[in-house]
Amino acid sequence: MKAWAKDQGIEGSIIKFLGDPACTLTKAHGMELTHPGPQSIGIIGRCKRHAIYADDGEVKYVAVCDDDDDPAGDDFPEETCAPAMMEAIKKL
Repeated sequence: MKAWAKDQGIEGSIIKFLGDPACTLTKAHGMELTHPGPQSIGIIGRCKRHAIYADDGEVKYVAVCDDDDDPAGDDFPEETCAPAMMEAIKKL
């Protein structure tokens, strides 16, 4: 995660990249990707594409990209990208 954070230039910012190798947080948040499509090609234990906005430890907004035709949210991730998240946060 540190290498990814460095590559993305977020070191020293308020953004945190977190790993979840045992899917503990993923399952607790209900974000485990259980669609049979990805699992049929060996993608097991992956989380759905999502973004969480939390303020002082309280989750204020969650965006999830998943659709029957795109269960992993790879084709249309816009809902979880920064511009959409900023717009959603402004409306809170």
